[in-house]
Amino acid sequence: MGATRIEERLLCAFGLSSEAPVRFESCESLPFGGVLLLLPFLLECGLLSYRHHYNQRIAGYYSFDNLFILIAFLYLCRIKSFEAIKHYSPGELGKLIGYDRIPEVNTLRSMIREITSQGHTGEWMAALSKNWMDEEKPELYYIDGHVQVYHGYLANLGKKHVSRQRLCLPGMMEFWINASDGNPYFFVTAEVNEKMGEMLLNEIVPELLKLHQVSLEQQRAMDECEEEPVFTLVFDREAWSPALFAQLWNTYRIAVITYRKNVKDQWSEDLFTDYEVVTSLGETKMKLHEQEFSHDKCNMREVRKLSRDGHQTSIITTNKILSTVMIASHMFARWVQENFFRYMRQEYALDKIIQYSIDEIDKDIRIVNQEYNNITYRIKKEREKLSRRKAKLYEYEQQNLRHHDEKEDRKWMKTRLELIEDIRQIELGVEKMVNERKNIPYKIPLGQMPEAIRYNRLNKESKALQNLIKMICYRAETAFSRLLAPYYKRANQEIRALIKSIILTSVNIEVDLVNDLLMINLYPLANERSCKAVANICDIVNKTKTVYPGTNLCLFFKIATA
Repeated sequence: MGATRIEERLLCAFGLSSEAPVRFESCESLPFGGVLLLLPFLLECGLLSYRHHYNQRIAGYYSFDNLFILIAFLYLCRIKSFEAIKHYSPGELGKLIGYDRIPEVNTLRSMIREITSQGHTGEWMAALSKNWMDEEKPELYYIDGHVQVYHGYLANLGKKHVSRQRLCLPGMMEFWINASDGNPYFFVTAEVNEKMGEMLLNEIVPELLKLHQVSLEQQRAMDECEEEPVFTLVFDREAWSPALFAQLWNTYRIAVITYRKNVKDQWSEDLFTDYEVVTSLGETKMKLHEQEFSHDKCNMREVRKLSRDGHQTSIITTNKILSTVMIASHMFARWVQENFFRYMRQEYALDKIIQYSIDEIDKDIRIVNQEYNNITYRIKKEREKLSRRKAKLYEYEQQNLRHHDEKEDRKWMKTRLELIEDIRQIELGVEKMVNERKNIPYKIPLGQMPEAIRYNRLNKESKALQNLIKMICYRAETAFSRLLAPYYKRANQEIRALIKSIILTSVNIEVDLVNDLLMINLYPLANERSCKAVANICDIVNKTKTVYPGTNLCLFFKIATA
């Protein structure tokens, strides 16, 4: 349906041509045309750098270049799944990539299988991460876990706690590493039920050390200042472990900033001083105080923030050179990463799956024994029951200390003895289960799990490729937003919504083969301020002289009111 380049399709179908050339045609009122304005940013963020890691298609009407540009455009246009393209005109979307129509859903999925079968997504992500880090030179990384909840029936996944739903649900855990402004660098996927502490030591830190190359000048400076870390990690209290913090500093000279767990003491409110702290919403006043903190032979700095209601939020760090204000600023800026997850779920459907295939997991991986978990859960419930019985006995005894009626005394004594006997039976049951648990290993090899409930995993390659393209789209949006920000006082609240409206704007396309120009005329936006801002962005983008991939046409943008 909607195909007009019949001869070229037949040649590709019979293997007489490798791929059809990209050929734009002049058209008017093309929906979603504003997405073309983000193409230079996508290319700058490395969308087509996949060429260094993947082999091109041997035959086919569409090339892999077309595939990646199309998928990025679909995500930016908020078309959140391949199935959803059935509800849009394939011909109109095809004009955005220089073809008569976009591929059908089955063709898209087969092309994804074709490229993921090469298995180079990890290499491509590492190369992109290194390029981004070399450009931005970060000294601080935010780390947080995200659960991709699974509602299907093919995979047998372990249950994870999903904080946004306050439930334990089957899914896969991804740990994301982001910059201080929310831009993602890379992510790692846990095999089964690994905690953040394990992933830090085994996956994240080794990858960061490999990507975060320290120059000779930086190394000499750090050698002279023994207190300067290689870099600093910021995460929530999930990975709280003073032993881990000491190991990171002593072995790798990596500092951490996190919330302190199990705070029971209170500092005097007279100790706190007002500071101006920079946050994502601007400067704000905070009452802060710092003291030395030692735990398990690990010396740290503790900074507390006093809230208006008297609550004290405790922050722990092993960074020895950061100021008190910067420690608080970095810790509370962790919400940038939470906002990143929220935005990606809502706008890019972060948890969507392209392929529903299942992969087996190495049977030698040690996992938490379900039998051990089950008996621990039963012990916990019995101890809760025991606490309720003891509380009831105490309350009963306090209410019946003295009785003048012999009949009431006998009734009280009988109830009391029944409660005591009930408590004794529960205690014996708990003691028996605790002894049974001693003979059950906490962790077992995956191969020892019964086959019917043995864990497997969703296809990691396709999900990683999908996430990587979404990361590039998010970074392209961020780069675009930085150019728009000077024109808006409330840039943090308005820019992303404006970018979305620009993407959804219709355009007219004119092809000038004499001057090798692809002229894109954007329709006016809702107000004059936005039109002027976009007109200035068009001037900036035009100076880059970006050529549309696969053609000799240089992109030239203009807004109708300019």
